[in-house]
Parts: sequence; structure tokens; C-alpha cells
Amino acid sequence: MALTGVLRPGHIALRVLEMGPALNHYVDVLGLIETARDDDGKRVFLKAWDEHDHHSVVLREADEAGMDYFGWKVDSNATLKKMAADIEDSGLCEDLQWIPSGEHPGTGERFRFTIPTGHVMELYAEKVILGNGCGTDGPNINPDPWPEGLKGIAPSRFDHALLYGDDLDGTVKLFTEVLGFSISERVVTKDNPDFMIGTFLTCSNKAHDVAFIRQPVKGKLHHASFELGSWEKVLRAGDILSRKRVKIDMGPTRHGITRGETIYFFDPSGNRNEVFGGGYIFYPDKPVITWYDETLGPAIFYHDRQLNDAFLSVFT
Repeated sequence: MALTGVLRPGHIALRVLEMGPALNHYVDVLGLIETARDDDGKRVFLKAWDEHDHHSVVLREADEAGMDYFGWKVDSNATLKKMAADIEDSGLCEDLQWIPSGEHPGTGERFRFTIPTGHVMELYAEKVILGNGCGTDGPNINPDPWPEGLKGIAPSRFDHALLYGDDLDGTVKLFTEVLGFSISERVVTKDNPDFMIGTFLTCSNKAHDVAFIRQPVKGKLHHASFELGSWEKVLRAGDILSRKRVKIDMGPTRHGITRGETIYFFDPSGNRNEVFGGGYIFYPDKPVITWYDETLGPAIFYHDRQLNDAFLSVFT
């Protein structure tokens, strides 16, 4: 099935307390590549090595850590206009506005809106293609498997985010009925299977492109995640984090949910990052996987099968 509508996560904008330490973390340790910055240096734009579009991470210096917004790339300007109208007609979102072309470097106009969990989302159709540096005869001519000069952990892409918010039902309704996402996995109470504690949503053939956990808060970030591709690379990431004296939150371990291999750690501002590999291929006819609240231990940490309260309660 050809991907249409919302194609993938396009960018995440994170607030950091100091730009210098943040750039050391995201460039030298995580291994993202700087592509642009504002004249005043308050925002810096980054990409992972195998992303062709101009940027996927925006860092903004602020007084409080967390996520400013999450951007989704759609397949065309016609889709952008239609989805903007559908979002408005749904009545599920607030603070609807158009962000003009060029407000992000190399990016067309964006449609921004606040979803029921309080997170700011945006859709866009156009972003300048920089390439991945693998082609010596041109961006996509006779390419090598990876470029020279990669730093640190070097994930291939920004992959997903896990977000905390209160109105999970309204947000799931928006993503499934308006934006065309599918539910790949869900966490429910055993006594009431219709009451979702968490949901994992995909617009592609990945296990998830975004996930939400029901919490009595608005607009909070649990983690931003970057893809590595293999268990071996996750273990190598653990070695790099230890060598660089970066605080490891959990892992390396495996999730029951999505089957991904994972390690979690924090940037200098307290934003949680994840790098992961594995998972499964999703197709729209795949049955939804259900986890009960009493099995959250193996659902989140499959190896030791135990919940970690700090992992659940720390967010920005």
C-alpha cells in the first residue's frame, strides 16, 4: 500500500536550558548534524544522517525544558489544505493557525494546532532536501551505505515521541478518524478494556510513529526517540553514553510493546532521549495488540519484567 496523507514524523522542537551543552549532547554524543541556526542563535536545526530533509530536530533555548511542537510531513500541499480543513471541522483542536513559509529554514507553510492532550502539532508538505551524504557522484547516485565522518551514536532518523496528556480519548479520535493513523498497540485496564491507559499510533509500516500515555497533565514529553536499526548498535550506544558520562535512565533492554530494543538517557536540560532498534513491520490489516495494566512490567521492560517508578513519573 502506498503511503498517503500523513507520511511520517517530520520534526520535533525541543526546549533546552543552555544551547552550548545541548549542542554538545545532540551533536557530539547523539551524533546529529547541524544544518542551520537563527541569527540570534536561539534556535538550532539538526538532522540525523540518513534523513534527506533539511532538519528533524529544532533546539530552542528557554527557561523550561520540554517540547514546543511536533511536526508531521504530508504528501502534498493539497493534502495539507484538506487536513487543515478537516481538523477545523472536527472541533477537536484549539489554537489553529498557519505558520508562514520560511519560518523554519527551507520549509513551506505549516498548519499548527493544539490537540486534546495539550500538545502542539503541525502539518507541512514542503522541506528542502539536503540528502544524506552517501553519494559521491550526487545525492542519490552510486551511494555508499553510510557517509564518512559520523559522530557519536549516529542514529539514522528521528523516529517517534512518547507524550503524556489527559484527554487520551479525544487525541486518539483525532489521530485515527481525522489524520488517518492506525492503532498498533494499546494498554487498557483488564476490568474495563474500553478504558485506554496508553496507545501506540502509526501512519506508516512502523510499530509506532507516536505514542500517548494518559496522565493528569497537559502537553508533556516523556521522550524523543531516534532509530539505530540493531541490538548491536543499541549496545554500542550504551558504551558511548558511559564513556561520555551521560546519565542512563534505563537499559539496554527490550520492550514488550513494539518489540524494540532500547536505551534511555537524558540531555543536559532533562529531556529524555531514546535510541532503539528492532520492532516489527506494521500493515493496516494487522490486529491491534492489547496489553493489560497488570502486565505493564513486561510490556515496558521485557527482560526484568519490573516497572520503574522514576521512568514513568519523570517527564518535561
